[in-house]
Amino acid sequence: MHELLLNRDIYTRFLQPILPEAKRFLWIVTADIKDLHIEFQGSYQPLLNVLDELVRRGVSVRLIHAKEPGPRFRDDFDKCQALINSEAFERILCPRVHTKSVVVDGRIAFVGSANLTGAGIGAKHADKRNFEAGFMFDDRGDIDTLMQWIDELYLGEHCKNCRRREYCPDPIIDHL
Repeated sequence: MHELLLNRDIYTRFLQPILPEAKRFLWIVTADIKDLHIEFQGSYQPLLNVLDELVRRGVSVRLIHAKEPGPRFRDDFDKCQALINSEAFERILCPRVHTKSVVVDGRIAFVGSANLTGAGIGAKHADKRNFEAGFMFDDRGDIDTLMQWIDELYLGEHCKNCRRREYCPDPIIDHL
């Protein structure tokens, strides 16, 4: 399967139905992250609640983003004890990240323009959303390549040659 998703379809075809169904792991890479809400368990909730519930169920969640989230995101995060206390939740900040991608259990992925924000990928009104495009796919070769690339980001493989080090608030690799 290789499906082009435009605008709200990113939410209705991928984020809302597929992301909460992760069984083993969920990897999210985004430049911007805000107080995104999605429909979950019968109501609209912060995405962080969904991630917290996944971690409680034993799903490993990895979040890579480029800048510090805003105060509402941080307030919601502080209520998510599984995200705070579990080693199953991994989060790094890299200011060079501009990619927007999600991998669910190594079986399905999304890559596109949408940040992890309400206007980009969330349950925001159609007349207030950004214009976004991306692809949902299940090609094993492409997913494996994407996962290897995300893993290299997470492990700091690019840190040793990074020329933006002075802008990095929380280096993945402290000593080079």
